[in-house]
Amino acid sequence: MTGRDEGAADRGGELPAAVVDCALYEDGERAPGRVGLDGILKRIGEGGGRFVWIGLYEPTAEQIQQVADAFNLHPLAVEDAVHAHQRPKLECYGDVLVLVLKTIVHVDHEQVIATSEIVDTGEIMLFAGPGFAITVRHGSAPPLDGVRRRLEADSDRLGHGPTTVVHAVADLVVDRYLEVADAFQNDIENLEAEVFSPDRSVDAARIYQLKRELLEFRRAVAPLTGPLRRLASGTVADIPTRVTAYLRDVADHHQRAVETISGFDELVTGMLNASIAQLSLQQNADMRRISAMAALIAVPTMIVGVYGMNFDHMPELTWRYGYPAVLAVIVITCTVIYRALRRNRWL
Repeated sequence: MTGRDEGAADRGGELPAAVVDCALYEDGERAPGRVGLDGILKRIGEGGGRFVWIGLYEPTAEQIQQVADAFNLHPLAVEDAVHAHQRPKLECYGDVLVLVLKTIVHVDHEQVIATSEIVDTGEIMLFAGPGFAITVRHGSAPPLDGVRRRLEADSDRLGHGPTTVVHAVADLVVDRYLEVADAFQNDIENLEAEVFSPDRSVDAARIYQLKRELLEFRRAVAPLTGPLRRLASGTVADIPTRVTAYLRDVADHHQRAVETISGFDELVTGMLNASIAQLSLQQNADMRRISAMAALIAVPTMIVGVYGMNFDHMPELTWRYGYPAVLAVIVITCTVIYRALRRNRWL
């Protein structure tokens, strides 16, 4: 993914190359023309419900610093935006809100194998402050051009300012969680059918790989619970009441995703335990068959071993029908043992 599909760049020469789109909004409408950072700051300073939304994809330290200097972003938040690999979190630096979101993409595959990559994670970092919203994407984070178009088609929502962008991006990310959960469910159901099928055996490594990928999914989703609750509770300053209502809906969807993942984890754990139990039962059955065969072989071995000693005073050695009698004893004894083992399902 190049990251250049977020939209045609609308920027002046002063904007960093990592900027994939930059738009100035006035009362919910996108302003025309190309404006550099200096022009953007000047327009924002004029008030009138203006704010800018700058989107960046994998910026370098120098590129993000150029934007950070313009909007007085906190150095710690800027460092996180460069290096990524952060846990989902919500921070407030003065009047600037910083939200980190982990994104999830389901990787296409025919079936789960021991080396399958099922999910791929990315990251979106949002800065929202007076007159600006900045989104920084890393890795497989989805492009935000669709989010822009939907918001630009709803001037009323855009009129609530930069926190509207926070809601729209968080809503996109959480909806992707639910989509990936649906795809994960198909993988689980297919593997579950194999585990409990009498005709097929499943390598435990395949189930373990599914559990590892599910754990990665859970690590990306679960930590976002706290930040979304804070946003939805209305305790974070400068978030309009109407935006808070939208954020509560996002928090509800996120909770559903968390509960779904927890259910998946229990299912996969049960599948792994069932697979191990089946393996143990198969090993026990194999040992019983081996023991049964050993018992069948032991009887004729013992009899022929006795008569193979060839002592002078063994009366049976001089019997005319001794040989067929011994064979008959062997056959009868083995038949009785075989039927007893079959009756007890050892064979």
